[in-house]
Amino acid sequence: MTKTATPVALATLDDLVQQARGGDPIRVAVVNSAQAAVLETLREAAGMGIAEPVLIGRAAEIVGAAEIVGAAAAIGWDLDPQAMIEADSDVEAARIGVELVQAGRAEALMKGHLHTDTFMHALLGNGLRQPGRRVSHVFLVDVPDYPRLLAVTDAAVNIAPDLDAKAQILHNAIELMHMIGLERPRAAVISAVETVNPAIVSTLDAACLTLMARRGQIAGAEVDGPLAFDNAISERAAREKGIDSPVAGKADILLMPDLVSGNVLAKNLEYHAGATAAGVVMGLTVPVVLSSRADPPEARLAGLAVAALMYRAGIRLPVPSPGEAESTFCCSPQPESACCPTEVR
Repeated sequence: MTKTATPVALATLDDLVQQARGGDPIRVAVVNSAQAAVLETLREAAGMGIAEPVLIGRAAEIVGAAEIVGAAAAIGWDLDPQAMIEADSDVEAARIGVELVQAGRAEALMKGHLHTDTFMHALLGNGLRQPGRRVSHVFLVDVPDYPRLLAVTDAAVNIAPDLDAKAQILHNAIELMHMIGLERPRAAVISAVETVNPAIVSTLDAACLTLMARRGQIAGAEVDGPLAFDNAISERAAREKGIDSPVAGKADILLMPDLVSGNVLAKNLEYHAGATAAGVVMGLTVPVVLSSRADPPEARLAGLAVAALMYRAGIRLPVPSPGEAESTFCCSPQPESACCPTEVR
């Protein structure tokens, strides 16, 4: 299927990469840069003028990781250990990354070769949250046989969101789509079926979210649900089931019932459908690229491009001091009590 159904800027992740090349590079603090795929990504992003990386970690390990791909010279990048910020552990590297953005020495953060829990602990526990905002994760997924980008949320932070949480997660995804140029995205609230069934809580939440959007409680998108996955992305499936919906068959956002279903879907698309998934975190005062340690360089590069577009679109809010942090966290994904539940926007 040819990708012509949406504006060019949103058809593929590569289109977003090209769009990100059109502005000033953002300074990105890369937490534990000692991985060949990370360094390949940063070299390419720097060469394209998308990002100016600040490498954090053990300098000897970073240089060693570059040698895995044929030494620093082979990837066309002069890795000067004197320009790196030394950190003896992942915890220290994450803390330094937060301090850099708080001091204005970096404009975005990127997860390198470390566990998500260590990375998110530093971000959530040290004053990087936007006041009153829920933190959530969005995968922007480029599927070869789908004519538009898919935002899959939440697949990494919120474990079992309730209705209030889903409304905020949806708001974050809508805001991201606006930032990258889609004025009115179509959001499908996913469940196992397309009809309301009191025995399936996600169908009740979906119906409520649809009505909330119609009443103006959720703005900026067409929202419909419950929709099963096939109905959300296949116009043929929606037609066969007699579904009359402005979203069915052409969704831009998939709001998943929970973290497990979101994570499984995103990785199935990546590994079984040849998709590329760029992961970012919403609800923080700076753009944050959060990729899996197994992600290829092209997925990480797309994440940096999205972060650059987010920054240029307006994520430049005052950063609270460390003393204003709401609480500290020891792991990620997060339970609902750790994800800042607030009243619905």
